[in-house]
Amino acid sequence: MSTIQEYIGVNREVLALAIARMADSVGNSFLIVVLPLYVSSGIITGGTGGLGVSLITGIILAAFGFFNSALQPFAGRISDRLGKRKVFVLFGLAVLGVANFTYSLVSSYWALLAIRAAQGVGVAFTIVATIALVNELADDTSRGGNMGTFNTFRLLGFGAGPIFAGAVVSGFGSTDEIAHYVVAGFEMTGFEAAFYIASASAIVSIVLVMLLVEDPDIDPVESSDDTSIAILNHDGDSTLDPVFTLGVASLFMAIGIALLSAIEPQVNERLNQGAQLFGIEFAAFVLIQVLVQAPIGSASDRIGRKPFILAGLVILVPATLAQGLVTAPWEMIVARAAQGLAGAAVFAPALALAGDLARKGASGTQLSVLTMSFGLGTAIGPLSSGFLVRFGYVTPFAFGAVLAAVGLVLVYTQVQETVDTDRTAAGQATPQD
Repeated sequence: MSTIQEYIGVNREVLALAIARMADSVGNSFLIVVLPLYVSSGIITGGTGGLGVSLITGIILAAFGFFNSALQPFAGRISDRLGKRKVFVLFGLAVLGVANFTYSLVSSYWALLAIRAAQGVGVAFTIVATIALVNELADDTSRGGNMGTFNTFRLLGFGAGPIFAGAVVSGFGSTDEIAHYVVAGFEMTGFEAAFYIASASAIVSIVLVMLLVEDPDIDPVESSDDTSIAILNHDGDSTLDPVFTLGVASLFMAIGIALLSAIEPQVNERLNQGAQLFGIEFAAFVLIQVLVQAPIGSASDRIGRKPFILAGLVILVPATLAQGLVTAPWEMIVARAAQGLAGAAVFAPALALAGDLARKGASGTQLSVLTMSFGLGTAIGPLSSGFLVRFGYVTPFAFGAVLAAVGLVLVYTQVQETVDTDRTAAGQATPQD
């Protein structure tokens, strides 16, 4: 066991993957800020097929999430069949690097849509293969800690990217004007600089993975083996497959978390605040996740996975509903922080529990259920709130709270614990099912 693993309880290669994912997340999250500004800047021209500019902008932004989520089970199954992870991570990162750079070359709506869809394809392969690698590089007594640490680094990159992107586009100034740079005699706009940085972040991730990560020794899954996603549980006492149940709970959680982003004007009007306070409220979720994700993951290795997942869903119900009832910015910050705690309590332990249940060599397919569900939820959430807010400000958040409650019931009744706490306390690993 390496010194790093002994000191922080995280596999060295998992740490390398986490740092690579953080670098890549910085670049990907750049686009959260840059793309809407780029589309509305006047640089993008051409026909919209009869669609309004606002609508096609929404379609461009949503394409990433839908392509990403739809392809993850396919990517996981192919990875399992070949018994390879690293090549899929590198392939996905390469697609992202090329796509991020290509933004600087196009000037039509449909070209942006195609690039955004390509990004979804790249991330689908990267996410599934990376999570499977983390699962297989860890063991049964450290899986939660490794998952938590990996997700902490990812969130650090995701949180830092939008802040840095805004600064790059504006030239690190306080005005709304687009910056212009001259680097080694080459002129570029703030948009182009942001796209180049996003592309460079993918290249950094590729180098880290190539140098520091190796595929674990796993046998390819034969084509005759069943690598499909199960819905019903044919081997246990529950009705639903536990991994599928965790996927449904993750979907409901992600929908509740993402409700806020699409109704910023209504939130700001209700709380009598500006964009800066909204940004702080939105970031409160990420900050709490960064602080508690790894400790909760490690604790789930000792105490068990299910108690944390249930506790997270219990907190999620009132935390989501509260966002529809608050009347002051500080109250929204508290509610979002509570949501962050809930998300941390669910995400890493759920991935670890699914990893405990996955057959050796089939991690890609099994864990893609959770990553796909979460990605799909982040796409459905804004669409839901944008539609439901017309029925009253509290309605989207009440909807999210109901979904969280349903997820709680499903996990309580359909998911069994995988950690033998007695044996874990004695320092022994729990056998994988």
